[in-house]
Amino acid sequence: MLRISKIVDYGILVLTHMAARPTHVCSAADLAASLGLGQPVVSKVLKLLAQHRLVSSTRGAHGGYRLERAANQINVAEIIDALEDQPFGLTECTAMPGACSVESGCHIRTHWQRINLVVRRTLESVTLADMLDEGRPIPVPVASAPTVAAVRPVPNTPNWSLSK
Repeated sequence: MLRISKIVDYGILVLTHMAARPTHVCSAADLAASLGLGQPVVSKVLKLLAQHRLVSSTRGAHGGYRLERAANQINVAEIIDALEDQPFGLTECTAMPGACSVESGCHIRTHWQRINLVVRRTLESVTLADMLDEGRPIPVPVASAPTVAAVRPVPNTPNWSLSK
């Protein structure tokens, strides 16, 4: 099953909360209380996001965090990259080439690479601003070469998503 990690889910939650109040400086404690998350988790998320320049911090009595760029200039792929320990990839060989012992003889590796590229491009096309807009469907990019063959729906088969 494909699923984003809790840290990424929490990171997107924190960032969308901040994006909804772009002029407000948010402390880790305020974010944790507003979102119902533990302060250590929020602090860890903010530290990682600051290291990747998605948020900036200000010290002092009135300090805190704010978005480094506008919400429409931060995409979901960047957030995942900032919060995950490993490079993005649906399979080991797409995340870390050379890590799989059967990689050189694998007959499905190129297909996983194509699928990985489509998923990655989709994540890059969804911005933090898109995540804020609950009423508008998120645009799905038209895949350019290489493409994945059209998938026909299979009756009684559940759809998968990156998050519940």
